[in-house]
Amino acid sequence: MTTFEKNTNSPDISELGSSKKVAIYARVSTIEQAEEGYSIDEQIRVLNEFCERKGYRVYDEYVDRGISGKNIKGRPAIQRLLMDAEKKKFDVVLVWKMNRLARKSLDLMNIVERLNSKNISFRSYTESYETETSTGKLQFQLMAAVAEYERNNIAENVKMGMIARAKEGRWNGGQVLGYDLIEIPNNNKKRKDTELVINETEATIIRVIFQMYTSGHGYKSIANCINKKGYRTKKGKTFSLNAIKTIVTNPVYAGYIRYNVRRDWNEKRRNNINPDPVIQKGRHEPIITEEEWQVAKNVFKSRSCKPSRIYDGEFPLTGIMRCPVCGAGMVICRTTNKRKDGTKHVLEYYVCGAWKNKGTLVCRSNGVRTNYADKFVLEKLQQLMNSDNLIKELVKNVNERNKKMFAPLQKEYDIYEKQLKELEQKQSKIFDAYIDEMISKAMYNDKVEKIENEVKHLKNLMEPLKQQIHGNTTEDVSYETVKEVLLNFSNAFQSALTREQRKRLLHLLVHKITIGEDRKIESIQVKLNNEILKELKVGADDLSVDELSAPFSILVAI
Repeated sequence: MTTFEKNTNSPDISELGSSKKVAIYARVSTIEQAEEGYSIDEQIRVLNEFCERKGYRVYDEYVDRGISGKNIKGRPAIQRLLMDAEKKKFDVVLVWKMNRLARKSLDLMNIVERLNSKNISFRSYTESYETETSTGKLQFQLMAAVAEYERNNIAENVKMGMIARAKEGRWNGGQVLGYDLIEIPNNNKKRKDTELVINETEATIIRVIFQMYTSGHGYKSIANCINKKGYRTKKGKTFSLNAIKTIVTNPVYAGYIRYNVRRDWNEKRRNNINPDPVIQKGRHEPIITEEEWQVAKNVFKSRSCKPSRIYDGEFPLTGIMRCPVCGAGMVICRTTNKRKDGTKHVLEYYVCGAWKNKGTLVCRSNGVRTNYADKFVLEKLQQLMNSDNLIKELVKNVNERNKKMFAPLQKEYDIYEKQLKELEQKQSKIFDAYIDEMISKAMYNDKVEKIENEVKHLKNLMEPLKQQIHGNTTEDVSYETVKEVLLNFSNAFQSALTREQRKRLLHLLVHKITIGEDRKIESIQVKLNNEILKELKVGADDLSVDELSAPFSILVAI
């Protein structure tokens, strides 16, 4: 393992005093783990040695392994660090480099500001500045802005390079069904060069799909057929309707390279479609003919005209109601029955999404009438909101469950921690006896070795308990908070102007709805967490929800 070079300009935090507690934060993304100098274990080693050398006490190590620094929401260690910072459990946050904490300058400055509001200092091992002073804060902000500029500049250069490759007819993407990705010589360039080579076994699937599509079959019909024949995707899964659509609209199979279809994917995901993507004749061999591709394009164009909405149902339970057989989200399905008088009657059901998306090989419909399900769920929620006794019982059960779950773990951890302190005191007494020449050096070494072994054993026992206790982000829930959440939800739901607004609110509150084999609803799992507090403006009169001292999250079935 390549070690970091010693930084002679490492942060001078001597003024903080040796009694201060330091929180070490380290992070690497998946790609960076393989790069020299970014080893997460090496970051931790260097920062621990620095603290030991300076006489600082490490409170805890907060480590995000293989996680990108683009945003902080998906990083559990940084979330735990900020939680502990709110409780002032340490005095300093130390990182190897400031971009380990966050890559965006705005995120970085927001985190440091939150730390400063709790009188917690922030230090970078490889960069020297102080965020407590005006000059140091300016220097820090400038360095953060420069670091983000460099990152964006590199990203732009990489993007330009990939667009240039696409315009040369070279493949930029990853794996694609029907082809194998083969590495080819690239004149010692840093980037590995690859080309697409037809995989004849998989190409057979592609030809079947295009043949069925151009002869008039729909996505579901094709998915049903090829799934029953045993065909599978590149990852060995059954084909969904979306997978079929992706294949029949992908020009790579006709010998073209398409690139830059969606811009700013990390920020806007499927939105912001590029009206002018790169489409270039590729260097690879096509699987279908140009004539087949043109027919497929015409079929897709003819089917792409969106019909006007005929049915104006709200169907708010799609996605949160679960199939009783496979657990997939339920979606809407309509059937038309003819009455005796000749008139038609439309019936609407929630059906298994896997069945509708992938066919009968995967699951069956397991339909539940929408008028029954919608009415049942809304009435149950209304009963809960209108009953103080039900809310109090809910709060009581949740708090009792949490205490029963974590109290034994905390008790066991406290016992080990007490034993650890006793060993530290014992070690101190042995050292005093050695200094006073009451015991020999050999006896001192023997006793110290035994104590160190006991300490190591205790820490090994404490570590898994510590991880479980840290996972307990639910503190006692108050009746007032739950009551306010439900009241605000009821008001917002009733005043919502559109079905989309009502559906979004319901999906915020309801985690999952389970149904039995008899097609009747078994349970409604309600979730109450910080996201809902923020959405419904609960407890936010005096401070922002992000600054709430304790995370709030409960899940209960009604």
